[in-house]
Amino acid sequence: MTQRIRDSIPMQPLMLHRTCDLGPIRSVIASLSPNSNGCEAQFRLDGRISGIRLPQPCAPQRKDNLWKRTCFEVFWQPVGAAEYIEFNLSPSGCWAAYAFDAHREGMRDFAVDAISVACSHSEADGQGALLLKANIAADLPAPAQVALNAIVEHKDGALQYWALAFAPGQPDFHSEACRQMIVER
Repeated sequence: MTQRIRDSIPMQPLMLHRTCDLGPIRSVIASLSPNSNGCEAQFRLDGRISGIRLPQPCAPQRKDNLWKRTCFEVFWQPVGAAEYIEFNLSPSGCWAAYAFDAHREGMRDFAVDAISVACSHSEADGQGALLLKANIAADLPAPAQVALNAIVEHKDGALQYWALAFAPGQPDFHSEACRQMIVER
């Protein structure tokens, strides 16, 4: 079910892809708030945080291949267009932004004014939470179809894929089927 948003939405549950084991993380929720400068996104993992691999904190910077480890993503596609933007947001503080002409075609760096990523986590008695907040200052056209996704790496290297929705088959966050929110300004 597609949800329309103008200001902000409460945290929405993401679903675990059917091919993934549940593992240490029991739930993932996310929200997005569009603003005049771009948007703010929040992601929260609940479960045994010590059971997942988290990248080491680093100086905030653009960095490729963040999606190979625990990472959060926002996909932004103008309604009716083939092109879209992908943002990768790492708990390390690093980020990436790519523009595509169509499904996985024409990938190139996407220009942003700024991206800030803040992450905190805690755990007690084997249960905890990780919260990632990101501010994305960029020219983001609206109305847009938006996806919120998470990749969670277990200590044994297995990956979990979480999204608002999935297309049939293997997990593919680039699929338009994942973009279940319509952002209007």
